[in-house]
Amino acid sequence: MIALRPGPLTRIAALAAHCDDIAIGAGGTLLTICAARPGLRVDALVLSGGGTEREEEERAALAAFCPGADLRLTVGKLPDGRLPAHWEEAKAAVEELRACGDPDLLLAPNRADAHQDHRGLAELVPTAFRNHLALGYEIAKWDGDLGRPSIYQPLADEVAEEKVALLLRHYPSQRHRPWYDREAFLGLARLRGIECHARYAEAFHVTKLTLDLEN
Repeated sequence: MIALRPGPLTRIAALAAHCDDIAIGAGGTLLTICAARPGLRVDALVLSGGGTEREEEERAALAAFCPGADLRLTVGKLPDGRLPAHWEEAKAAVEELRACGDPDLLLAPNRADAHQDHRGLAELVPTAFRNHLALGYEIAKWDGDLGRPSIYQPLADEVAEEKVALLLRHYPSQRHRPWYDREAFLGLARLRGIECHARYAEAFHVTKLTLDLEN
């Protein structure tokens, strides 16, 4: 595997349609980045769950997933499962995040996600962030939309274990779901690890990526 290293990361943005999407799709990556870069600024936007117990869960969870970071989280109030009908509000929220500054890296849903809210947000991201490195995370689901990602972030064993522990600890409202368990989270991480010659990994989709082979 060839490792390509981005330039200095001082600021990243993470976007999600629902509370827990960021943690499920990129929680291990956040733990890895934030541990290596104390003081990193993380701007996070979640479109739904505002004013409910889900927002409380998300604030506590992302604080744990971004240790030592300057975390700035916005949780909107769009209704779950209805993003296409609230396109203008979603687009305005993404553009407001863009107005906050220039992140070095974006973590967001990927365009092949079968959930209409995830997919809709993924389509909005490049309309506001037109010249940024955007990694599309994946979320296992009933629809069976897991594809062939092209970007991997290997996870140390302890990071993979911590990710699962934090997911189970901070989102009690989701524990009743049949797919929300240790086996599912570690199982996918193990499969993605196999694909990149690691034990565990998170995988991402990228639409555009430029290389600088001169330097």
